[in-house]
Amino acid sequence: QVQLVESGGGLVQAGGSLRLSCAASGSIFSISAMGWYRQAPGKQRELVASITSGGRTTHADSVKGRFTISRDNAKKTVYLQMNSLKPEDTGVYYCTAEISVRGLIYRDYWGQGTQVTVSS
Repeated sequence: QVQLVESGGGLVQAGGSLRLSCAASGSIFSISAMGWYRQAPGKQRELVASITSGGRTTHADSVKGRFTISRDNAKKTVYLQMNSLKPEDTGVYYCTAEISVRGLIYRDYWGQGTQVTVSS
């Protein structure tokens, strides 16, 4: 089976930085796009950033210039560097990846989520 395991969340003061990591493991044939979503209390889950297998990135307007997504294909890991954090960045951050198992069609997998709390 496939697992996505996130790490790096925590409590930080406004203006601080955190780096999230998400490692994929299991019977993985290939990974296409990877990304990060977040969900604040009482709000819908929203896309924060995504990255293709070739390294092309997109970032939500609310995080542009502050967050950077990257990946290490050899390690099957995606990262989210978060700088200049604001209280409104608080939420549970989930990683996601489009993964092909044993050469079959790609499907979406999700991590369990990691809490990020930014205090003012």
